[in-house]
Amino acid sequence: MGPNPENHYVNRSNWLRAAILGANDGILSTASIVIGVAAASTTREPIILAGVAGLVAGALSMAAGEYVSVSSQSDLETADLRREEQELVDFPVQEEKELAKIYVNRGLTKDLADQVARELTEHDALGAHARDELGINEITQANPFQAALASGAAFIFGGILPVIVAFFGNLSAMIYLQYGFAIAFLVLLGSVAAKAGGSYVLRAITRITFWGTAAMGLTALIGYLFGVNVG
Repeated sequence: MGPNPENHYVNRSNWLRAAILGANDGILSTASIVIGVAAASTTREPIILAGVAGLVAGALSMAAGEYVSVSSQSDLETADLRREEQELVDFPVQEEKELAKIYVNRGLTKDLADQVARELTEHDALGAHARDELGINEITQANPFQAALASGAAFIFGGILPVIVAFFGNLSAMIYLQYGFAIAFLVLLGSVAAKAGGSYVLRAITRITFWGTAAMGLTALIGYLFGVNVG
């Protein structure tokens, strides 16, 4: 009995990419908002309000942006499939030869490539061309709703963590707590992403933590350059 394709990590690529992006943005953007307000406020209420507002607005914006982006990709794929479908009607012989050439380039002999192209064309011509010529299949095909849901939900999950710190953290040390916990949350996110995607944990943690820390550092630097001291 062969392996179940549903267990392959590549099946998770669409929603996992959107989820990691959403959670990463949720942690960084919400923490940055809280840090900015905390630097200018001596009370907790404005900090929490700003964090919650940024969390809600960011999640909606992330979900909407992901939906629009992936929908555009889906529209392109649909247009290509319709064009390919028409070419199969207008030029069936040429399209079969084109498919055979693809298989030759992948290492098959010409006779075997011709046989494979012929049999796949008889079975599902559009499916064969979508997969082998256009690179579109049921795994990689764009899914706007899935991407939007994964991205928005992940943003909320990531963004709510700095808000919790704002609720319970020491007010006088809020800025430093936000920086410290944001890095810790990024490490956690990198670990979860690596396990979900079947990649090396240390590499994922290093990558996401480095760029997240760099983003927060640049934010602090810009504030300093404009005369805003958050220390």
